[in-house]
Amino acid sequence: MAKYMMAYKGNATDMSDMTEAQVGEVMAAWGAWMEKVGPALADIGTPFGPGTSIVDNGTIGTATSLTGYSIVEADSMEAAQALASDHPYLSEGRGSFAIDAYELLPVPMMD
Repeated sequence: MAKYMMAYKGNATDMSDMTEAQVGEVMAAWGAWMEKVGPALADIGTPFGPGTSIVDNGTIGTATSLTGYSIVEADSMEAAQALASDHPYLSEGRGSFAIDAYELLPVPMMD
């Protein structure tokens, strides 16, 4: 079974700007998704803080708007995509947020 990283894209609301009730709703939604995905959730991941982009020409740029990641296990990319069904990060429904899924491949010569 392969592992897939789900990278969360979009400018999510800082939880420190939410009321206690709003934080509770968000955490309940994440808990429901984690329960649904079950053992396929290999690593819940972590939110990202402020970032930067180190460019190959020696300059510093603006990082892509990523807010965190999770790692899931699935038999195929399609199965990994299906695990994002009902994901709380995609609940707004206005096209402001996305999850990019990437298969995690073995590092060559490290097997």
